[in-house]
Amino acid sequence: MEEVIYRRYRRLIDEGEPLPQLILIDGGKGQLSSAVKSLKLLGLYGKITIIGIAKRLEEIYFPEDSIPLYIDKKAETLKILQRVRDEAHRFGVKHHRTRRKNSTIKSELEEIPGVGGKTIELLLSKLKSVKRVKEADLVTLEEILGKAKGKIVWEFFNNPPNS
Repeated sequence: MEEVIYRRYRRLIDEGEPLPQLILIDGGKGQLSSAVKSLKLLGLYGKITIIGIAKRLEEIYFPEDSIPLYIDKKAETLKILQRVRDEAHRFGVKHHRTRRKNSTIKSELEEIPGVGGKTIELLLSKLKSVKRVKEADLVTLEEILGKAKGKIVWEFFNNPPNS
């Protein structure tokens, strides 16, 4: 948490970007205190309001206050804070999945001359993994991709260069 907050707000400062009025930390006292350390290092502590929201009981924590604030579960204020947190989660999970998917696709399949993104997606949607693409026989690859591309993919894995 310390590093993430430090990097994010260091970059905003370096690029001359406007700073937020509120930072909402997903976590309780521990996460909040880590974020506060970074803000202090950057000289931003006291200039930006920072609070933490702990998931279990939806407790709101303020820096240097060990007693959390409990907001009525039906209160609109709590619902807004929960939506902000949940949207950050959704965004983070989506970003992580996209990076993981791209790192999988940007593997050996991208090294095959004449094979692009759509062909790779088609192969992975049908065979589910690069390993299965490698193990597929010529007939299977030709059924999926057509004779020409199927042969290109099969030869890439079965007739390596310099053989």
